[in-house]
Parts: sequence; C-alpha cells; structure tokens
Amino acid sequence: MSLREDTRVVQEAVDGFGVAPVVVGHSYGGSVITGVRGAGHLVYLAAFVLDAGESAAGWGGGSAALREAVVAAGEEGATRLRPELAAGVLYDDCPAPLARRAVGLLREQGPGCGRGVPERQGWRTTPSTYVVCARDRAIDPGVQRRMAARCGEVREWPTGHSPFVGRPELVVGLVREVLAGIGGRG
Repeated sequence: MSLREDTRVVQEAVDGFGVAPVVVGHSYGGSVITGVRGAGHLVYLAAFVLDAGESAAGWGGGSAALREAVVAAGEEGATRLRPELAAGVLYDDCPAPLARRAVGLLREQGPGCGRGVPERQGWRTTPSTYVVCARDRAIDPGVQRRMAARCGEVREWPTGHSPFVGRPELVVGLVREVLAGIGGRG
C-alpha cells in the first residue's frame, strides 16, 4: 500500500460513521490521519504530523535502534522489522507476554509509505491532540515535540512507543476525554 491508499481506506471508514469520529494515528499512522476529512478530532500518538510537501522520511527522527531493526521484505521496496529487535524498539516498556504477542502481529510496510506526502493537512482545521511518548525508542521524543507544536493540545506520557500495548488505560482515558469535549462543543 501507499500513503494515498492507506488514507483512502481510513477515509472510507470515517465516511461510514454517522458522526465525526475521533481518529487516532500512531507513528506512520499520523501521516495517514493528516489527510483525512470529516474527523471530529485527530489524536497523534508518537506520530507524524506532516505539513504541505513533507513526508515522514523527511522528518527523520527514527532512532538508530529502529533503523537497525528495519530490513527489506518481500515486495521490492517493502520493509519489515526484525522480530528479535522489534520488542526492544517498539514495546520495551510493555509486559513481555504482550510485547511478544504485539511483535507477532507486525506486518511488512509497503514501499514508499514513509516517503508519501499527504494531500491535505487536517490538523490545520480539525481539533487535534498530540501525545509525546517521552521514553520512545523508535521516534525521537525531541522530533515528536517539534511536530506536537502543530497540534491544538499536547500531552507527554512517560511511555515507550506503544502505550496502547503497555498502558492502554492512558489511551482509553484520552479518547474518552476527547469524546466528552466533542459532546460539549455540540
């Protein structure tokens, strides 16, 4: 898949709701949700908040550990993470059984996804929240803080890259708070 195709799939899901949903994008998923129309709120979780002409690859910020874990996959230009390194990069603060299960769910990423440029910048017109994961071993927290400045609200959590695995209550609490705020705006 490509950024354009990934955004199209998420757009179809958003269009299928009867109300403007909260849309959460994690890591590369931030690039995807940036291009979506009709969301009630965008939540960027250790994610890329791209402006016109920008790509995730252009921002850099991937740690040396992440770069070491990425290897070529089946389709030309596709990549995947080496399972023996993925847990330490993406799930280092998660309970070991959950980290192992999460690594088993990882799939290859299509060629060029990180180089895709969103066609629109939803964070400019849609309320947005950025969560900086301060102990992230995949995307440098300093890079996250710079991207977070584009969002209307910023949170910082003392977590690694994937709090939805190790600290799901934080993610659920934030989504509930955002939903309550949307209800108050109506």
